[in-house]
Amino acid sequence: MIKFVMCLTRRADLTREEFKDYWQYKHGPFFMANNGIMNTKRYVQSHTLNTPLNEGLKESRGMLQEYDGIAEAWFESEESLLEALSSPEGIKLGAELIEDENNFIDHSKSTAFIVEECEFKV
Repeated sequence: MIKFVMCLTRRADLTREEFKDYWQYKHGPFFMANNGIMNTKRYVQSHTLNTPLNEGLKESRGMLQEYDGIAEAWFESEESLLEALSSPEGIKLGAELIEDENNFIDHSKSTAFIVEECEFKV
């Protein structure tokens, strides 16, 4: 399995609560309604908490500002993802997803990449 990870920064005109609301209640259901086209095996949204802990983490390590959230989508393989993205339905859906993301994401301050998990058991 591989995973698509996207670290999201909200649009400047949105509060974190507005961003979270749109992502969770509009974009998430839209993505899941089209899950079959993308061959997604799992989809998870991680919403950043408004907590002083995040400021402490940033300051103690000299890090950049935290993202507003992380989206993760699992796929069987790179081939499976590429096949879905290159199908006529996948091409159409890809454009629709980006159009919808523009409603709440600042793409110029966000990033996305493909990973393979390396899990350690505790």
